[in-house]
Amino acid sequence: MNTIKVNIKDKIAVLSLNRGRSNAINAEMVAELHQMIRNIENDDSIAGLILTGKDGFFSAGLDLIELYDYDEETIKSFWIDFLDLVTALVSFKKPMIAAISGHSPAGGCVLALCCDYRIMAEGKFIIGLNEVPVGIIVPESVFHLYSFWLGQPNAYRFLLEGKLLNTQEALNTGLIDEVVNPESILHAAERKMLTYIQLERNTWQQSKMNMREELLKKVSTDPTEMLRPMLAQWWSPSTRSILKTIIQNLQQKSA
Repeated sequence: MNTIKVNIKDKIAVLSLNRGRSNAINAEMVAELHQMIRNIENDDSIAGLILTGKDGFFSAGLDLIELYDYDEETIKSFWIDFLDLVTALVSFKKPMIAAISGHSPAGGCVLALCCDYRIMAEGKFIIGLNEVPVGIIVPESVFHLYSFWLGQPNAYRFLLEGKLLNTQEALNTGLIDEVVNPESILHAAERKMLTYIQLERNTWQQSKMNMREELLKKVSTDPTEMLRPMLAQWWSPSTRSILKTIIQNLQQKSA
């Protein structure tokens, strides 16, 4: 695995995103995450999963620099695979906790939203869905996932303005559940995980699936029709111009 690391201890798997400084999501990371999620789901010796990143970044979201150069078939395949990963994460039966170790905008936020509980490191970090200002149409399934935790009014407002929330705003709105010192974030996640896995496994998992039944229907629909306007906008001159400007800024910062 080139983009993730996994450590298993006391029936808890800690899956760490590990791609560059900011854990930007590309096709390789999506594929590796999906494969590992399936492996952990099917391993009866693992009771729960903690998803985390690295100091300063949980995940900066999609790797726009790489995705910008994908051709039409590759970007279409990427979005299909990314939405399949979201479905796999939402349907993951075992307890899953996000230990949000830093910034988590856009795709990083989507990964965290799939979890049952979100703990975020305190600091000047942001989280939220900012795709609209970038020129990307948010998939309907992602809006339903956002709404599941925030309620439709907040999800609607935040999404349309591309609002990125600081840790206190995220806590106040229910986007995250807890804020802790960065050094203790994994310890806090493990502590919370123990409250889940000490309960009767089948009862807990079936209850989770029951409560996610409607959400699962919404995120697992065939994405073909939903992707058509998304991909058309991706290739529009206006969105390409916005993306190019963002990429130039990112490259200047890393130079």
